[in-house]
Amino acid sequence: MKTHAHTSNTYIGAHIERVEDYRFLRGEGQYLDDVSRDGQWHAAFVRSSVAHGRIRSVDASAALAMPGVHAVITAADIEGDIPTIPFRRPNPTIGPYAQPVIARDKVRYFGEPLAMVLADTPELAEDALAGVMVDIEALPAIIDRESAMADKILLFEQTGTNVPTMFNADKGDVDAAFASADYVIRDQFATQRQTALPMETRGLLAEWDAQTGRLSVSGAAKLPFFNRTTMAKMMNLPDEAVDYIELDVGGGFGARGEFYPEDFLVAFGARKFGHPVKWIEDRREHLMAIGHSREASCDVELAFKKDGTLVGMRGALYINIGAYVRPNGMTPVRNAAQFMSGPYRIPAIHLDAYACVTNKTPAGTYRGPGRYEGCFFIERLMDQAAGALGIDRLDIRRKNLLTHEEMPYPLATVLPSDGRADTQCDSGDHRVTFDTCVKESNWAEKAKLQGKLIDGRYQGIAIGCFIEGGASGPQENVRMLLEADGMVSLFAGSSAIGQGLETILAQIAADSLELPMERIRVFHGSTTYLKMGWGSYGSRATVMGGSAVLDASKKLLDLFRASAAKRLGVAPETLTIAEGVAKAADGRSVPLAEVAGDRLEVDGSFKNNTPTYTYGAAMAHVAVDPGTGHVDVVDYVVVDDVGRIINSMTLHGQVMGAAVQGFGSVFSEELVYNAEGQLLVGSLADYLVPLASDYPVVRCVSMESFPSPTNPLGAKGAGEGGIIPVGGVVANAVANALQDFGVQPKILPLSPSRVWELIDDARLRA
Repeated sequence: MKTHAHTSNTYIGAHIERVEDYRFLRGEGQYLDDVSRDGQWHAAFVRSSVAHGRIRSVDASAALAMPGVHAVITAADIEGDIPTIPFRRPNPTIGPYAQPVIARDKVRYFGEPLAMVLADTPELAEDALAGVMVDIEALPAIIDRESAMADKILLFEQTGTNVPTMFNADKGDVDAAFASADYVIRDQFATQRQTALPMETRGLLAEWDAQTGRLSVSGAAKLPFFNRTTMAKMMNLPDEAVDYIELDVGGGFGARGEFYPEDFLVAFGARKFGHPVKWIEDRREHLMAIGHSREASCDVELAFKKDGTLVGMRGALYINIGAYVRPNGMTPVRNAAQFMSGPYRIPAIHLDAYACVTNKTPAGTYRGPGRYEGCFFIERLMDQAAGALGIDRLDIRRKNLLTHEEMPYPLATVLPSDGRADTQCDSGDHRVTFDTCVKESNWAEKAKLQGKLIDGRYQGIAIGCFIEGGASGPQENVRMLLEADGMVSLFAGSSAIGQGLETILAQIAADSLELPMERIRVFHGSTTYLKMGWGSYGSRATVMGGSAVLDASKKLLDLFRASAAKRLGVAPETLTIAEGVAKAADGRSVPLAEVAGDRLEVDGSFKNNTPTYTYGAAMAHVAVDPGTGHVDVVDYVVVDDVGRIINSMTLHGQVMGAAVQGFGSVFSEELVYNAEGQLLVGSLADYLVPLASDYPVVRCVSMESFPSPTNPLGAKGAGEGGIIPVGGVVANAVANALQDFGVQPKILPLSPSRVWELIDDARLRA
């Protein structure tokens, strides 16, 4: 276990309100739509109304004749090959499946960009879309993985397959494990297609300065430096000629901030015509264009000894990734394979995870990518196995959970490699969080309610366990500068996407520098602040960015000590520093502001490719109305160990928000397509997200029993864990409530109609 240097400040670990909230609550936030430029044009996109087809022609003459319309950009306006969106991680087989920034010969999903209209106002641009005549020869659409894997219809004829890649997760001797088993359970499960729905839709504002040859793109989120490099390459510019500017962002959740076709097209229009170009996505457009996720199915079996000891797991996973491989599109596929074992000790594993292309919007990451799906699969199997073996559901889990003595514990090895090191859980004792969850949820009392009909509703409870990867590498950078007014400006390579970054980094800097938090100003995300940064993804900002702050703080204190010692005529090591004042043994002192003229500026960085693993358990108590199929979450408790808590308030906000987001995933959110590949969801009247009043009882307990050994903070990423177990735990609770009917939910979402049908089918079988 790591030890941490003592400081007189106690900001780290404190329950501190977010400093950024003041401007939001006062209406002083600045989002992309708050920004305008003189002479700007507005963009709107012509999108394919056909899911799969060959483009015969795109005629923009009628649109160009409309007043206020300045230009229509189609594939014909882009010289040479159409740029394709690059991948963030290498893979030898996915190259042909990259997405072009605009369709030229073929469309592969409903909503794929075909043209961009530029006009004086957003309304004129939208109206002009009807003046762009598109002729497409429709081809049969593939919407499910069975049709994709049949390879009778190909999205990319030159590849000969609709499976861009298959990951293998392997550990131990699976054949021997299953041969030695006393009991084997096999089943199939599926999760539905969803999207990470940030409160604010996407937007971009691109500006081209012909005199300096510089391009500026406002609206950055998540990956400003990766996107800058991508844009520079597409525009044939050096990286330093492109700026990505981060403003306030209404959430990210994995999808917002990736490089999308619109990024290139808006910037291309600004450069081509010399006018700033602004684009704001409407909600219908957002639902069809931003990255989708979660559509997965499996056929998996678990092998047990008769006492409930897990000995093996094998099977196949199928992930519907949509029409193209987007920059991080393989992550959910890989994660589903590697993390399906969860926090359970399974000595032998073989899983094949297939990525399947279909005529749907391309998929990518969404909070807990692959882990949410895998947790649903294994937790359903664990409950079913417990029932078949006659073992208590708590006992079968506790028996197989990882312990402190087994750390670091290696998970299955995944091939082909995507550049990540072999994964192993870094620290912890999974039985501790499990037992804490049992106690905090009052399981012993709730267990008396299982299957009972109370006030017309059947009561059910369940518990499940999870692990959450975080601290994605390889590096994060910061810059720290002492200002003339004695304030310290902190420039971070991490991005703020609603997770409280400004507060967290200010806490770490204030404690490290022995300064009040009010003396720290945090700037983040924009490429203008640093030569290189990595952004915010994979629950990394606190661990990677915070550790870089520690490095910079030490360097700045060393400079301050040296400057103060020179002024006082003493040796630097004889000074004590507290509250921004350096004191000599004789009582003389130098405040930090006094040495500002010495230009104290430092760079800090933290390099690490070893992820952290937050872990925990969750309990759900549900009540099911058999007449309507409605499921009410009566109580929900989630317990996690995050290594070290920086701010309990922001942490609980993350965990609770993730849990509620998970309820949306379990009960109501679904992107439905028809057989022709048409998206049938066009607004929030169709795509039902949770309301604040829907789930009033969500309790979070966070622990810091086992700090991570991989970083000087001892912290672990904790932005995603709250969502990972929700599907499995709630589905098991519903099965527990409806045990007299023999209901076993296998497909999400558990909408009222689906639950009612499960009950009705059970009654018909009886």
